Amino acid sequence: MSADILALAGTEAGHDIALVLALTAALLHAVFGALQKGRHDPWLSRGAIDFSYCVMAAPFALFVVPWPAPDMWPIFAIVVGIHIVYKILQGLAYVAGDYTVVYPVVRGLGPLFTVIGSFFVFGEIFTPLQWLGVAVLLSGIFGLAIYNMIFLDSNREKLPLALTFAVATGLFVALYTTIDAYGIRAAENPFTFLAWFFMFDGMTMPFYAYWHWRRMENRPTPGPLMLRGVIGGLVAFGSFGSIMLATRLDKVGEAAVLRETSTVFAAAIGYFFLKETVGPRRLTLMALIALGAVIVEFGS
Repeated sequence: MSADILALAGTEAGHDIALVLALTAALLHAVFGALQKGRHDPWLSRGAIDFSYCVMAAPFALFVVPWPAPDMWPIFAIVVGIHIVYKILQGLAYVAGDYTVVYPVVRGLGPLFTVIGSFFVFGEIFTPLQWLGVAVLLSGIFGLAIYNMIFLDSNREKLPLALTFAVATGLFVALYTTIDAYGIRAAENPFTFLAWFFMFDGMTMPFYAYWHWRRMENRPTPGPLMLRGVIGGLVAFGSFGSIMLATRLDKVGEAAVLRETSTVFAAAIGYFFLKETVGPRRLTLMALIALGAVIVEFGS
């Protein structure tokens, strides 16, 4: 299967599959964010999710896929370090601010800096029409964030802090997207990179989550939390795995931009499941996000 993926890289069929993978990642990433922000404490949710996908990935990493080549170990160390910082910043942002305010800011900055980073790292060049698409998409994302800030009815006193964490998280989204793409391209077998990445990446946050849980006055029961962790772990495989494979098959910048249609899915999740308001203005802004993604895709 890995040979088939490598053969599709850079082809028209590979481009089409990367498109589907990026949009799949967008939907699942919005679900993943809602799982972390939802009923449970974000730190506990993240710890349960990471523990789940670490345990699920370990047998595949150790016994199914080929082991990484020696030159992959430094790459894994850098990748995991970047993801740890990203998770800390994301957790701080979710604690300080509302999901529908924080999420658009994070996801809006990510593709912009990823497109720039992919130019320097991979030599990818966007056409003028694609840059127009990026501008349209970002106008929708940041418009959505501004709209949410204006009509925010909770956590307003923490808004500056939440936005600071959101901006920093967005920068690390771009950083991990670019470095992950470099790592999966450097690996001889892309599934080796994915399996070992999930195993390594899930090893750190559970320890902090457990320490945080022990310090809580009203500790949630582990059962529902771990169920959320298992669901989140499966979603993570689909979300992060899809976007990594998309960057292996096609341009990193395009995949990053298309993934940010997750903001549209996040708004829908916020409305239907987190009981956050979505009105006609926000629907218009979400339409801009979708339009920008379409322009980027057809402008290539």
